[in-house]
Amino acid sequence: MKTLLVANRGEIALRVFRTAHRLGLTTVAIHTDLDADAPHVRAADRTVRVPSYLDVDAVVAAAREAGADAVHPGYGFLSERAVFAEALATAGITLVGPSAAVMEQMGRKDAARELAVAAGVPVVPVGNSTAGVGFPVLVKAAAGGGGKGMRVVRSPDEMDEAVAAAKREALSAFGDDTMLVEKYVERGRHIEVQVIGDHHGTVLHLHERDCSTQRRHQKVLEEAPAPTLTDEQRAAITTAAVDLARHVGYTNAGTVEFLLDDDTGEFYFLEMNTRLQVEHPVTEAVTGLDLVELQLRVAAGEPLGVAQHDVRRDGHAVEARVYAEDSFGGFLPQAGTASIVRWPAGEGVRVDHALEPGQTVSTAYDPMLGKVIAHGPDRETARRALVEALDSTAILGLTTNAGFLRALVDSDEFRDATIDTAWLDHHELPAPDADLPRALGAWIAALLASLDIGHPFQADGFRLGGPPAATLVELDREVWVDRNAGTVDGVPLRELGAADHVLEAVVDGTHVRAVVNAQPGFVEVCLHGQLHRFTRPDRLAEAAGTGDGILTAPMPGTVLDVRVAEGDRVEEGVVLGTLEAMKMELSLKAPFAGTVTGVGAAVGDQVALGATLFTVQPHEDPA
Repeated sequence: MKTLLVANRGEIALRVFRTAHRLGLTTVAIHTDLDADAPHVRAADRTVRVPSYLDVDAVVAAAREAGADAVHPGYGFLSERAVFAEALATAGITLVGPSAAVMEQMGRKDAARELAVAAGVPVVPVGNSTAGVGFPVLVKAAAGGGGKGMRVVRSPDEMDEAVAAAKREALSAFGDDTMLVEKYVERGRHIEVQVIGDHHGTVLHLHERDCSTQRRHQKVLEEAPAPTLTDEQRAAITTAAVDLARHVGYTNAGTVEFLLDDDTGEFYFLEMNTRLQVEHPVTEAVTGLDLVELQLRVAAGEPLGVAQHDVRRDGHAVEARVYAEDSFGGFLPQAGTASIVRWPAGEGVRVDHALEPGQTVSTAYDPMLGKVIAHGPDRETARRALVEALDSTAILGLTTNAGFLRALVDSDEFRDATIDTAWLDHHELPAPDADLPRALGAWIAALLASLDIGHPFQADGFRLGGPPAATLVELDREVWVDRNAGTVDGVPLRELGAADHVLEAVVDGTHVRAVVNAQPGFVEVCLHGQLHRFTRPDRLAEAAGTGDGILTAPMPGTVLDVRVAEGDRVEEGVVLGTLEAMKMELSLKAPFAGTVTGVGAAVGDQVALGATLFTVQPHEDPA
């Protein structure tokens, strides 16, 4: 193996390149027009343009053009497509992953379930309908993974809508809308086992991970080892994973996922991901192994060179996924251009990312911007280190979930390991208060105003016979800043230092450190990872919301479905259409009973944030 093409983008492409460069391999990046100057493109030795990361023929042709003798698929995109593995094999190019046959078997949840039964691994009760299963059930795509194409159904009335949405999502993500219906475990933990096998008969597990902190089947936090397993459960689950991998002749890295029922202590096989996982860094942290290096060596035909007893487990690691989403605003995907980007650093902290200042984040791809990982001698040390690392994470210009992650990792529930797979679907973290960041933003805005000198309207606060007057700063509301007295709206603020957009201060006795970006029309403050944007209200604008019957796009995205036309009469709560961005669907519903008087988009349209999509005129009151 001399030349490696990575059939992916973003932080996973950069991650694979790091190991490939260390091993002396020539690296090749592929990119679309949208990614022509992306960080992963600049990091590679060679680059090839492709029309789409999902175009099998184009990616294989790119590998041929670049003279690549191996392709690493990363995760997502084509990483679990058997047709891609077959096309590479036909071209004489090595896939860094399992064979196409094994990928086809294990990549489909229905086929993988049958193989698990044959291997003696316990499985979740399942059927093609609710018969024999009973509500609640989980409707999920038979193909693919990553939590896509899944819906929990609690009553017959919800079934049709849930199946339609899951099918739509599965067809878009995997090209296959085959559905399974299985028992839904109300209180469960998501436990997965990292396995790896070579071409010489060795199959190992690299211990387990707990990925129970998830929302709508999308993982949010991951950790290794699993904090709630007994020694007996750990031995049983890791043995079952190895038995399954050995039964199917699995080679390279893969992950066997299980659901542990909190009420009974029983565990069930869920699926096998035939690729590297997003959360592989926590396994690398506790084992000291480079999983990408092991993948490349196995793909090159080398033996693993380690036995099961050689795989150590040192300390604890926790990973947080940083997404472009508004976690305190309905978890809606976000887009925009990053103005300031500060990632954490320090002993025991690792960051895998591909986001730089000035980079535009669109809704064309997955919303994950990076991962922050902390490793320590025990779980509590790692958890506290991750809280501090997320405190130091600052992304301005677009909203991310870093502040939400910080609050979640700092919560009593995560500290006590009581969060199960459904917890985030039933609990809300309180949104951070804006008063403190507003005070910090106003302080910097007042400072900049005092430096704006040399014209007759300079705001220096000068007055005869008294100290300088307070400065009125207009943010989302008026704020009085008295820099001479050291107060903001009467609250004491003592500045400790301000440089390079970083403000360190003591506000009403609380020590804080924030990143502030003050511009003429707005002020952004990132505190504890959370972005706060303060914009002067437009007093001349006529605001229209859903209360007026005007439904606007709450996120930039693609219109998937339009169910009404002008003149249609609708009842309150009826779905008018569906918007999709970054693999998330959002239904737009009628705010009240009325008549549709405007439809502003068609299926397939790309719409901007705030675009008017539907207008509903309320029915006249007969009285």
